[in-house]
Amino acid sequence: MTSPKPVTERLTTPSGITVEFDLWGKIKRDAILLLHGGGQTRHSWDATAEKITQVDGCAITMDLRGHGDSDWSHGGDYELRDFSEDVAFLIDTLEIQPSLVGASLGGLVGIYLEGRYRPGSISALVLVDIVPNINVVGAEKIKDFMLEHSKTGFTSLSEVSDILSKYNPHREKSSDLEGLKKNLRKRGEKWFWHWDPLFISSERGKENPDMRNPSLLNELCSNISVPMLLVRGKLSDLVTEVQVNEFLERFPGASFADVSGAGHMVVGDKNDAFANEVIEFLNHN
Repeated sequence: MTSPKPVTERLTTPSGITVEFDLWGKIKRDAILLLHGGGQTRHSWDATAEKITQVDGCAITMDLRGHGDSDWSHGGDYELRDFSEDVAFLIDTLEIQPSLVGASLGGLVGIYLEGRYRPGSISALVLVDIVPNINVVGAEKIKDFMLEHSKTGFTSLSEVSDILSKYNPHREKSSDLEGLKKNLRKRGEKWFWHWDPLFISSERGKENPDMRNPSLLNELCSNISVPMLLVRGKLSDLVTEVQVNEFLERFPGASFADVSGAGHMVVGDKNDAFANEVIEFLNHN
């Protein structure tokens, strides 16, 4: 079977931010919109999007502001409302009512979008290893990793691969160094993560309190009436069994899937298992 090739497009939002996204398959009103996690890009979803098109679906993968090939916000505007504004504009422009699949940051954007900013804009919400009341210790570990080399950079792609392997030892080390370039940019003789450092600094500071407000996020989840699925990486230190149980007790109508052998980066760790869970859920909702 020939692998489908996405069509890349760009869109300038009302706030002046230009975002880049890929269309996988023929556009449909019930498309699946895939939003990546913090520090990632739309390319983290490539294998998932390909699998969706193989079952005659339409997938849309988007670089959130401050990430990948989308614009950075010079003013550090990285609140959930800012991300939601961009996503809502893309949905309106494409005239779709998609199922939204959001990993980590992308899931928080989905909660804010449907729970407050634009209720009724999506038809289902899949939260990938993210809940309102996350394990703070696990979250800080991820942020520390993201920031560690944000200023110093890397001397080679091999160094990046080695560091990723040490950080995520349960994932098989990839031999595809070229694939790392999707998340990096070369400046001078060094490679740097291609996301705006202001995104993390604003999330940790007072500029963007919503991402660290479990009471608000739980309230917004309570406003969501579309079907919800929580997919957790069984080895995740961000969403532990304690957080899962709290979420399911609070939202008993939500579905749940535990992906064995996967950590917080569920999609990259076990894409086939993850994609099958999502496709099965969406086919029945």
